[in-house]
Amino acid sequence: MGNVKRIYVEKKAPFAVKARELQEEIGSYLGIAGVKNVRVFIRYDVENLSEDTFEAACRTVFSEPPVDILYRESIELPKDSRVFSVEFLPGQFDQRADSALQCVKFLREDEEPLIRTAVTYLIEGGISDEEFDRIKAYCINPVDSRETGMTKPKTLMTQYEEPADVKVLEGFKDLGEEKLGELYDSLGLAMTFKDFLHIQNYFEGQEHRDPTMTEIRVLDTYWSDHCRHTTFSTELKEITFEEGYYKAPLETAYESYLDTRKEIFGERKDKFVCLMDLALMAMRKLKKDGKLKDMEESDEINACSVVVPVEIDYGEGPVTEEWLVFFKNETHNHPTEIEPFGGAATCLGGAIRDPLSGRGYVYQAMRVTGAADPTVPVSETLKGKLSQKKLVRGAAGGYSSYGNQIGLATGYVKEIYHPDYVAKRMEIGAVMGAAPRKNVIRENSDPDDVIILLGGRTGRDGCGGATGSSKVHTESSIETCGAEVQKGNAPTERKIQRLFRRGEVSHIIKKCNDFGAGGVSVAIGELADGLVVDLDKVPKKYAGLDGTELAISESQERMAVVVDPAKVQEFLSYAAQENLEAIPVAVVTREPRLVLKWRGKEIVNISRDFLNTNGAHQETGVVVKIPSKEDNYFKKLAVDGVQEALDQDNVKEAFLRTLSDLNVCSQKGLVEMFDSSIGAASVLMPYGGKYQLTETQAMVAKLPVLRGKTDTVTMMSCGFDPYLSSWSPYHGAVYAVTESIARVVAAGGDYRKIRFTFQEYFRRMTSDPERWSQPFAALLGAYDAQIGYGLASIGGKDSMSGTFNDIDVPPTLVSFAVDIAKKQEIITPELKCAKDQLVQLWFDRDEYDIPVYEHVMKTYGFVTKLAGEGKVKAAYALDSRGLAAGVSKMAFGNRLGVSFDGQLKPVDLFENALGDLVLEINPEDLSAFVGQGLNYRTVGEVIQEPVFNYADSSVTVKEALASWTSRLEKVFPTRADKGTEKLEDKIYRTDKVYVCKNRVAKPTVFIPVFPGTNCEYDSGAAFERAGARVVTQVFRNLTAEDIRQSVEAFDKAINEAQIIMFPGGFSAGDEPDGSAKFFATAFRNARIKEAVMRLLKERDGLALGICNGFQALIKLGLVPCGEITGQKEDSPTLTFNTINRHISRMVYTKVVSNKSPWLMGAETGGVYVTPASHGEGRFVAPGQWIDRLFENGQVATRYCDPEGNISMDEEWNINGSYAAIEGITSQDGRCLGKMAHVERRGDGVAVNIYGEQDLRIFESGVEYFR
Repeated sequence: MGNVKRIYVEKKAPFAVKARELQEEIGSYLGIAGVKNVRVFIRYDVENLSEDTFEAACRTVFSEPPVDILYRESIELPKDSRVFSVEFLPGQFDQRADSALQCVKFLREDEEPLIRTAVTYLIEGGISDEEFDRIKAYCINPVDSRETGMTKPKTLMTQYEEPADVKVLEGFKDLGEEKLGELYDSLGLAMTFKDFLHIQNYFEGQEHRDPTMTEIRVLDTYWSDHCRHTTFSTELKEITFEEGYYKAPLETAYESYLDTRKEIFGERKDKFVCLMDLALMAMRKLKKDGKLKDMEESDEINACSVVVPVEIDYGEGPVTEEWLVFFKNETHNHPTEIEPFGGAATCLGGAIRDPLSGRGYVYQAMRVTGAADPTVPVSETLKGKLSQKKLVRGAAGGYSSYGNQIGLATGYVKEIYHPDYVAKRMEIGAVMGAAPRKNVIRENSDPDDVIILLGGRTGRDGCGGATGSSKVHTESSIETCGAEVQKGNAPTERKIQRLFRRGEVSHIIKKCNDFGAGGVSVAIGELADGLVVDLDKVPKKYAGLDGTELAISESQERMAVVVDPAKVQEFLSYAAQENLEAIPVAVVTREPRLVLKWRGKEIVNISRDFLNTNGAHQETGVVVKIPSKEDNYFKKLAVDGVQEALDQDNVKEAFLRTLSDLNVCSQKGLVEMFDSSIGAASVLMPYGGKYQLTETQAMVAKLPVLRGKTDTVTMMSCGFDPYLSSWSPYHGAVYAVTESIARVVAAGGDYRKIRFTFQEYFRRMTSDPERWSQPFAALLGAYDAQIGYGLASIGGKDSMSGTFNDIDVPPTLVSFAVDIAKKQEIITPELKCAKDQLVQLWFDRDEYDIPVYEHVMKTYGFVTKLAGEGKVKAAYALDSRGLAAGVSKMAFGNRLGVSFDGQLKPVDLFENALGDLVLEINPEDLSAFVGQGLNYRTVGEVIQEPVFNYADSSVTVKEALASWTSRLEKVFPTRADKGTEKLEDKIYRTDKVYVCKNRVAKPTVFIPVFPGTNCEYDSGAAFERAGARVVTQVFRNLTAEDIRQSVEAFDKAINEAQIIMFPGGFSAGDEPDGSAKFFATAFRNARIKEAVMRLLKERDGLALGICNGFQALIKLGLVPCGEITGQKEDSPTLTFNTINRHISRMVYTKVVSNKSPWLMGAETGGVYVTPASHGEGRFVAPGQWIDRLFENGQVATRYCDPEGNISMDEEWNINGSYAAIEGITSQDGRCLGKMAHVERRGDGVAVNIYGEQDLRIFESGVEYFR
């Protein structure tokens, strides 16, 4: 069988959470009752690895002895069992195999192994062939994976065929229209036939030659709707409005738009009415009127950016600096629909790359998605589609995985449910970025400038992504979309973030573009009018790619930067320091032509003027449909069943139905998948209050300054209701804008400083003028709202392919509102005090249900003024589900109750209140509302008793929470174990804490950075704040020589340090299956191991590991043994959370030992609240080990509730750790490992969380040496 070695790795039964979850899914979701047991194995095939290295890898890389069973060559199949294996399609990125390869090379850097992975499923029990096929279909997404046999290959070497030369389409320019049409049909293009004729005319009339196939594919990509917004740029002629009551406001808005465009453009003939023009017109008008002076303007196609004066205190008082604040929204609807994990991951990756290419450091993200009901049975899934449950879970897994790995705080997550998103889901990522303005150079490309390709390598993944998202989709097309989905590699993008954050690097970059849609041809093609690109220099993931694939592949995590020729080597050296590949691939030329060369020949040579035509001019008429007055959305109760309950005088039933509605109910199990605390800058956690149950409505973060302190924060909110938009796209857009403003105001922002960016997502347009009604009406509404509020949208993204067969997505315009504020201005939404009054405010509407903009601004301005006076304790923006839903969410966080005012009618609790605000006010401050020209009423009083009272009806908070939390529990579970067993509370006290004999006034901390590390900034800042000197070192592993040099550099740095700190992150994406293997494998290197032991044994040094760093310490043996010993089968370890997903939330921990120098500043027996964010944080160990740890005082901290009670309740012991252990130490206490992120704290961070956040660990570590 050749030299290939095969192993299978299976989690031991107590830790096999993935297998248990799949068994539960097979029974409850697929409805297959005969399955008795499910086992899941990771399969590794390995070649070209010496026996010694392979054996070492089996124990340290491929498996973990405490939690894994390793089988060599084969697995035994029990009676009545079936087995199948799944592998990625050729060309798809396999992060597990890639990470395993890198880890193995740490063991022996001069070996060149080949590794291939698969997942093997063993199903036990009597099931039919049809049921087995259904299980396989559930486990395999044919877009990126395939079933593979059990026979081991003779070799893993892939023989790539030498690609043929690029074909010239002989005779193309002379083809008649019929033959040209046949060719067009055969090529599967996204462009129209009119575009194809346009190309023929160009090559015949200007180039006098036939095009290459690459030129056709490049033009198809360049002119795709995704890249060039061709739908939005189609000229709209003969716009007519149907008759109806609501015709007047739409027609008035259209006339206003026409007047404005005449004011802006005059009689210019080159400007015509189109959706893009309509989308931009309000911004142009407001800019002309001098209301956009803070907007940065640049030729670079990056994110929205505004110039903000920022006060920063570097220790000698505040100084004011100019910063650029970036924001951007991105969709990946089509890729996520066909491959949820990869599509959603690269949605966020793409959103990040836009501000990043503008040299902004991206520090916070928002995720807004649209789906059909995920609770319906799998049997209701449309043919050719994935089930909604699989879609929503896979997409959440992909987006969260990418954000969690790259180290991006996701501050707000909301899934919007509407039945028509079954056509195609909506996947939006919106991000915030920032950079000192002085670091960002905006220059044009000059002849002879060099373009450097930076970051990831190029493969077939993503070939045709831009055109794929622009095509018609049917059930048959889904089967051929595989190559269109890009694969994300977050650790690589993290490296680019680190590189661009360095001022000395960003100063070299004249211009930059990210590799989003279109690959090399677009990303590099947009950087200058004249270019020669050498495709032979483009780094490849594997051989066999032809020139066309190299030109249009959308492989991720790549950047193209324009650099002066004299600065090229300097830039390349900086990239090498960050462990990044960087290759010069193109040169700017004087002649305005895009030239791509492959194998020394030109395969593309097109004039810039022709490229810039964006294809043939397209035209269409528009028939604007008018919403029905009889179906007025504002006159209906939004939640099904509520009206019937009220008709029966059953207010309690109406209350509980409202709370269990898909668009009201808790999404905590979804939200907690996303790291919300990294960066130590999140002002608001997604859920607040003592019980973390009040959801926030805006994300707020401190500006990401590398040094010093600032009070400046950014805010982002969103607004959209698909049911309102389905009734009237015009009203939907107006109220989307209004709702996004309301949410900023409720969080303490000032509406007058807001800037917007919009996300448009509509059905596919055709030649039918009625199809164009929805986007036209929605953009008219957005235009009207911008003009009405005097606030502009300065960016946006359109996606115009929301159709599957004959089903269309709901007309979607999501408004994202961005504001800049001070941290002390922020209001948190959880109710605070009994006896406080709740006041509802609402604005006037005209006879057509449009907000009276002046009155909206008066109302919101009053709230901002009141908040500035310190009179608003909590605030919430209501939506169409009404008062009861909003007030309940405000009450849940601190489990307070509300007595609703008896003057309210039952319907008042549930009627549409979109844009209204509810404020918590001291009773004595009610007089502030009098005589202000406001619409307001007192709607209730906060009470201590956890109950909602209205007239004779009562709903306990416990009942309300049960209704609110149950609806999505089977889709996004919040707990895996129902146990709540109380545990003995043991406190260890000693007066023999280790004393340092080698005193240092300013100790040096060494922080290693590996691919996937993402907490080095936060950790370094925490130590510097405590008075230490910090040295951060990137481990470079692109070549064997890089590894050798890195080992030498680490050895030197550790020898000069007093403290080694293993930071958090996802080393190599927590692959191969098990966290921190990069750390652990590298630190087993003899030279590094020796340096660490000298630090501990000879210099009285300290070691600290947090989260991923704790995982490294425990795998090395530094905790609990104090030595680098590795692990045995009975060693303590950390494994997957019992719930089998990432958990991000604040945790309460109790300090239960004073043995460690790290805990000198903490109160023994004290309770602290700290951010946790991990997927593998469950501490497990045999009983005798746990007893020994307690006896020795090595259990440092334990999970508990806010009162300090310790139990196995997953509400508090979030990962199911044995004995609720959160942190342990070495025997002498000098090595400390803990899961919760004590470094993620600061002034103005997590202000909606209750309890002491500072354990003073960093201060204690520094003080130990003094």
